[in-house]
Amino acid sequence: MLRMRLRRGKEVRGRLAERRGVDASARPTGRLLWLHAASVGETTSILPVLPELLDRAPDLTVLLTTGTVTAAELLAQRLELGCRVQHRFVPLDVPAWVSRFLDHWRPDAVGLVESELWPNLLAACRRRRIPLMLINARVSERSLARWRMAPGLARHMLGGFARVQARSETDAARLRELGCDEVQVSGDLKLAAPPLPFDAGELERLRVQLAGRPVWLAASTHPGEEALVAQVHEALVPQHPGMQTIIAPRHPERGAAITEALGGTRRSLGQPPPEGGILIADTLGELGLWYRLCPVVFIGRSLLPPGGGQNPLEAARLGCAIAVGPHTGNFADHVAMLRDARALTIVQDAADLARWADALLRDPARCEAMRKAGPAAIQCHGTDVARQTADALLDLLVVHT
Repeated sequence: MLRMRLRRGKEVRGRLAERRGVDASARPTGRLLWLHAASVGETTSILPVLPELLDRAPDLTVLLTTGTVTAAELLAQRLELGCRVQHRFVPLDVPAWVSRFLDHWRPDAVGLVESELWPNLLAACRRRRIPLMLINARVSERSLARWRMAPGLARHMLGGFARVQARSETDAARLRELGCDEVQVSGDLKLAAPPLPFDAGELERLRVQLAGRPVWLAASTHPGEEALVAQVHEALVPQHPGMQTIIAPRHPERGAAITEALGGTRRSLGQPPPEGGILIADTLGELGLWYRLCPVVFIGRSLLPPGGGQNPLEAARLGCAIAVGPHTGNFADHVAMLRDARALTIVQDAADLARWADALLRDPARCEAMRKAGPAAIQCHGTDVARQTADALLDLLVVHT
């Protein structure tokens, strides 16, 4: 399986040993906190907690593991990795590999982000009496339905956590239904996240290239959605000459296949936006650039079932007018908050999305009102959740040590 993932670009050659729990480096001296974030979304969530931990615990080392290459690349862009924050790929949930990992790193406490429930990992930590915390915990409607079919297993796994911090009252209620009694609602870490980074010089260069042209963005798209976005583009072109559509797929490695299907140019090859065409933004870590460039944004994994949605807060924080499809169950609270603030619109299909984008491109005042509503809503609902999370993790370390 690892060899197959390597061929598909989902593993890093030279680091496969980490997936088997093998590590030749020495464990740092002093206290060590292991935080695990599966992919890009979870990794972004935990970033605001790191400075809180490091500032208040000078002797602490944070081992931050991820399960995807894209999350590792994001960390390399967003953090200065070194002695106090070290990145590794998480071992696969094979008992011997997890044991080897824990034997080497000997963490004093473990924080798992959102919904990372691996049975062998949890069992190994419990045998070693390593305190566990579930951070920014979430349970989607689909996950709840699956867990209901194995209530005993759910109760056993969730019962191993010393602390559980749910991101919302909805998630807390679902966790309690599954047998997790000690749940606190601390707020969503995504509300505490800083704005996405960007290259100021590149933003200015693109603004010059696209000056006077209408532009909109389809961000974090999933398979099947790009073809619908192309339909929207074709519908907009007659009303908006020079129309520039930018598609930033959730998984940049799909860029070649998308371009082959739709035409257009590819950002990863250094190709410029085509006149009146589609640019495939198949690069990692540039969403902050596109959100600042494009006032009108559709966020994917939401038009086609089962969907689930992607994080709309990043775009709202940077003042985008946002549309999502009807399938956003993983971000229902965020979508509802932004919709109630009139910063976000739910569209039903490609035709509805085309009408929405057309209306905003024709009415700058309406677009500007939506753009201002997003940052205001996030600031209003934001909490000191990063500090609360750091407090809870540091308490776990004190109890263990």
